[in-house]
Amino acid sequence: MPIEVDVAIVGGGPGGYTAAVKAAQAGRSVVIVEQDKLGGTCLHRGCIPSKSLLRSAEVYATIGEAASYGVSLSEGSASVDWKAVLHRKNSIVEQLHKGLQALMKQHRIEVIKGSGRIIGPSIFSPRSGAIAVELANGESETVVPKNVIIATGSRPRRLEGLPYDGERIATSDEALDWTSKPTSILIVGGGVIGVEWASMLSDFGTAVTIIETADRIVPTEDKDISAEIAKALQKRGVKIIVGASLQADKCKLTDSGVQVEVSVKGDSLSLQAERMLVSVGRQGNVDNLGLENTDVKAEKGFIKVSPNTLQTGESHIYAIGDCIGGVQLAHAAMHEAAVAVEHLTGSKPKRAPDRDIPRCIYSRPEAASIGWTEADAKAEGFQVKTAKLPLRIFGKALVYGESEGFAKVISDTATGDLLGVHLVGAHATEMIAEASLAKFLDAVPWEIGRTIHPHPTLSEALQEVMQALDGGAGHS
Repeated sequence: MPIEVDVAIVGGGPGGYTAAVKAAQAGRSVVIVEQDKLGGTCLHRGCIPSKSLLRSAEVYATIGEAASYGVSLSEGSASVDWKAVLHRKNSIVEQLHKGLQALMKQHRIEVIKGSGRIIGPSIFSPRSGAIAVELANGESETVVPKNVIIATGSRPRRLEGLPYDGERIATSDEALDWTSKPTSILIVGGGVIGVEWASMLSDFGTAVTIIETADRIVPTEDKDISAEIAKALQKRGVKIIVGASLQADKCKLTDSGVQVEVSVKGDSLSLQAERMLVSVGRQGNVDNLGLENTDVKAEKGFIKVSPNTLQTGESHIYAIGDCIGGVQLAHAAMHEAAVAVEHLTGSKPKRAPDRDIPRCIYSRPEAASIGWTEADAKAEGFQVKTAKLPLRIFGKALVYGESEGFAKVISDTATGDLLGVHLVGAHATEMIAEASLAKFLDAVPWEIGRTIHPHPTLSEALQEVMQALDGGAGHS
């Protein structure tokens, strides 16, 4: 007999399980169809494991600078136990995985492990949307829901022509399971993932080279963020080659690793390293979902949705998260999950524009931003006013031993509206939440500047940079 439910969710990542919980809390019966493990890419191959590695690298780097804090390592220098690093990562993932499984049981959400495919009108339902599930044991199950939420996520995009073997040439998925730390690495792609891996591996002592096609790393962020992160990485020995194009047909696996040819401004450059990480973006998991059986359309590898309701071409079928493109972040998927569930339960939710979703880079130093970059705001026609303060002028940054970075704010001179906030420095990914709240409440800079911030804290940087827009910062 088919399983009849109010909501069926295809994909159990952050968007999927968030939608499931919210639908259950709204009194709906829910089934999640997940072909792998609950938690998706974020928990098992992305956010959590990579941040665990970054934290281990940060601790190792801090120990290496212990003398600057007045701490002596009497038993010699520190060393990296890669197996222990991986064990810690895997333990964190497993603990969170168990927590998710318990959460599903708490809300009486049935999780079916298998590959789901949407079918058209059939004996099970007069309209498309029933889901045929191929179970791991070879048997099948059919789920007949009133509403469907597609939350199938994304996977690393691969460059055509490269001889991937998962070890010498790999995407971030395979790299997370490397059983040894590379002595040298080429990172193709200087976006967020590439920069985080460069920061982590350089802290572990790996010789790192970044190859980026744009004229700067993290090219979608404010130019000041790109420059500050590049300076920090180069200070630690990371080589950054921009305006570079990898010649895939000249990439070779060798006994010692990998050898590639890179074109830079017309010149050919030969590079070699023990391994190569390809980090050139992600593509939506939209294949083999049975979309051809519905009026759900995909464009350029992502599912098309109504921007406000997240409905597809079929009003009872929604899509959220990485599979719809846009801001491919776990917290964006969680926000979209709430919007979709609120809509299908009869509310009129308001979806945040992509630019008002916080963007974080967990390198050392961290970077975080929200809203317009300065260049994009000017291109959009705003009368831009900016203020920028270095973190080194704040006591907590010096006490913490991480004084690299800055706080930058962009406002509209005509209206006084807050357009963007850009941070680089220790705990920037935590500090950006205040700016996110300000954007949500439509606060203007002077209101944040007048808000009392504790001293000494890093958060003072936000208060003072907002005041600096009008020349009122205590440190300006």
